[in-house]
Amino acid sequence: MTDTPLILAIDQGTTSSRAIVYDAAGAAVATAQEEFPQIYPADGWVEHDPEAIWATSLSVMRAAMKEAEAGGGRIVAIGVTNQRETTIVWNRETGAPIYNAIVWQDRRTAPRCATLKEAGHEAAVREKTGLVLDPYFSATKVAWILDHVEGAREAAQKGALAFGTVDSFLIWRLTGGTAGKGARHLTDVTNASRTSLYNINSNDWDETLLEAFDVPRACLPDVRDCADDFGETDPSVLGRAIPIAGVAGDQQAAAIGQAGFSEGAIKSTYGTGCFVLAHTGTRPVSSSANLLTTIAYRLNGETAYALEGSIFVAGAAVQWLRDELEIIKDASETDALARSLPDNQGVYLVPAFAGLGAPHWRPDARGAVYGLTRGAGKAALARAALECVAYQTLDLMDAIAADGVNPTALRVDGGMVANDWMVQFLADILDITVERPVVMETTALGAAYLAGLKVGMFASLDEVAALWKREAAFEPAMESTQRTALIDGWRSAIRKTLLD
Repeated sequence: MTDTPLILAIDQGTTSSRAIVYDAAGAAVATAQEEFPQIYPADGWVEHDPEAIWATSLSVMRAAMKEAEAGGGRIVAIGVTNQRETTIVWNRETGAPIYNAIVWQDRRTAPRCATLKEAGHEAAVREKTGLVLDPYFSATKVAWILDHVEGAREAAQKGALAFGTVDSFLIWRLTGGTAGKGARHLTDVTNASRTSLYNINSNDWDETLLEAFDVPRACLPDVRDCADDFGETDPSVLGRAIPIAGVAGDQQAAAIGQAGFSEGAIKSTYGTGCFVLAHTGTRPVSSSANLLTTIAYRLNGETAYALEGSIFVAGAAVQWLRDELEIIKDASETDALARSLPDNQGVYLVPAFAGLGAPHWRPDARGAVYGLTRGAGKAALARAALECVAYQTLDLMDAIAADGVNPTALRVDGGMVANDWMVQFLADILDITVERPVVMETTALGAAYLAGLKVGMFASLDEVAALWKREAAFEPAMESTQRTALIDGWRSAIRKTLLD
């Protein structure tokens, strides 16, 4: 009797590393997760220790693999998905990072972005990458590291340093250990498309952009399809050589896990941040509403595109309640707290802790709470932290509609959607059906599907799509007058924040 073939997916996120093992039916057979510290060196700065990213990723992969194979299965391939835009630069010879990872939320390069705008680069960035000029993306982060670590820029120009998003760093470590011997310096097209250095029309690094952002080409990884050969793990890492066969940034992986393969398909993921992706077909669609144009996936050399709206703070607002305000001990408490009130008491949270993303793109904005009275307590704040996620999603959906995509349903995933109250409120505010899948952690699932496609566990996207199953549908039930009043309150809060 042969071992059951399984796929190991590593989902390296902003606050934790998770490994999930899936079978050919898309069912999880083992899982492991570890959180790691967030580092805040200054106002608007967010960093991670790359060694903590590696250590937690390796630990959860080994734990999930051990559990799965003890049950009679055998890992035949690995899929990787990751927090996008987060930037790491390391020494090619030693494999050691030269600086902490600068996280996607980090705003330190806002002055550099402003300088590039003043110099007239924004139109070219928009046209070639589909992105806006914002500290969110990797290019200015790379340049900052090279300019602030002694000798780094010269070393990078000589090819002694490697830049990568988290997927590249993990692939390097997985394929060559910490010494870097035999390591592969690779990324996939979805992660490359989030750097501000990759031309999504020609599907290559862009020399003009490299010059504008002052990033040497010698430090860049090679770019592959999402289901492709990313090398094999060094036997010292997981005990034997296992092919790394699928890679995608977390939001694209989530769309794949939600079977978003057709034009018009739309999903929204609620993790640390919130990200809405709308599939737009085989040609990039330029947004007139401050959304991003991005690559959804590339398979067998064929590229699919999407419009994306990025919200920097979703689940992070609940983490703020837990870790900074200490008014809850666990995120699950927010459901009961929100239900304990008949309404929101006029309290609105604008969670601009790291600026505002789409459609506002205001890195200088800061968080605010409006409508506080003496009677407002932790229940009002908890409810506001959940409600603000729905309001921000509405802002994105309105922008997507302005670009010509009008969905009748929204597929949701991520840790926050386990909260029934939040998902129902989302349906009420959006005034459309919200569908929650059986598998809510679709990010890791998408990475597993990609790896499975490469190694032949899944024959086609149609076969993958047939595995998607709905767990619940939430229908809008709010009176239109109440909905309008709530939205008006939110828009007033946003206006005040932007005028601050």
